[in-house]
Amino acid sequence: MTLTDSISVQKTNQSRISETDFNNLEFGKYISDHMLLSDWSEGKWSEPVIVPFGELKMTPAILALHYGQAIFEGMKAFKMSDGSINIFRPHKHHDRMVKSLDRMCMPTISFDMFIQSLHTLIEVDKNWVPTSEGSSLYIRPLVFASESRLGVKVADQYKFVVLTSPVGPYYNKPFRLKVEDHYTRTAEGGTGFAKCAGNYGGAFYPTQVARKEGFDQVLWTDHKEHKYIDEVGMMNVMFVLHGKLITPKLSTAILDGITRDSILTLAREAGMAVEERRISIDELEDGYKNKTLTEAFGAGTAAVVAPIAVINIHGTDYQLPKVESNSIQQKMKNKLLDVRTGQEPDTHGWNYIVKI
Repeated sequence: MTLTDSISVQKTNQSRISETDFNNLEFGKYISDHMLLSDWSEGKWSEPVIVPFGELKMTPAILALHYGQAIFEGMKAFKMSDGSINIFRPHKHHDRMVKSLDRMCMPTISFDMFIQSLHTLIEVDKNWVPTSEGSSLYIRPLVFASESRLGVKVADQYKFVVLTSPVGPYYNKPFRLKVEDHYTRTAEGGTGFAKCAGNYGGAFYPTQVARKEGFDQVLWTDHKEHKYIDEVGMMNVMFVLHGKLITPKLSTAILDGITRDSILTLAREAGMAVEERRISIDELEDGYKNKTLTEAFGAGTAAVVAPIAVINIHGTDYQLPKVESNSIQQKMKNKLLDVRTGQEPDTHGWNYIVKI
């Protein structure tokens, strides 16, 4: 029996793959043909099923809509050089999802159920995995409170959904960032480390303000003094300063990014000095002025590596050097891609291979 045999699959009668422009994959625009569903009720998850992608039946009284019990993960699958499909670092993603579920008082999903769900869904929609350079199949596991009730309470019913979407490179130009010294994304002791829906909704307004001012995203700072860097809007942030790769130390206010962890691991193996510590705005300004700040980039599942061209600090634009082929960020991006696609050995057991 294969993993596919153990999950009920209802295949669509009308595939939408012919309607998908694989040469122009706008991030998240196209959803693959099928989705996986499971419901939590009376203390257990139902057997997952795969059905054609479509609408879910629910009432406007479901608790997730009112009190925010909703978490998700963002993952990717890649076509390997031998034609198989690689789900990248599912154990690390599952660990983070469990932490998010726990923080939001939601039921845990076992790794066996998690990986079986991903494996089977990707087998069913294997033709949706793109093959062009820089493209991948984005995977979105989602859990939300589905109980229909208006009282403020921890829900007793939940829905687990997995969607997939073929995507190309997320960003095609370097970022212009504004250091945020007024609004706060999250605080120590809050939900910043969890991938819960509210973290993103609460960040929209300051991001919109920054965009009206000509920036792409905000560079979040600590909630107490707005003096130390946390992360970019949708990514962790890294700097090459004094020849070292430096990134903010993880806390309950910062997301434990899988791409962040992967890059730090590869950089250490390459013999590069790596530091995880607090980074002040003043330190960045000094680094720019004395030319010891040579690179800045975002790291995340969607973007992988996103170059930062400008950091605006208290109204002043600081222009960073142009990214070259020998830049640290470009080397790390290429190295990570080679591991994901089988061009280099996976010495860490990061790749989960779906044979096709």
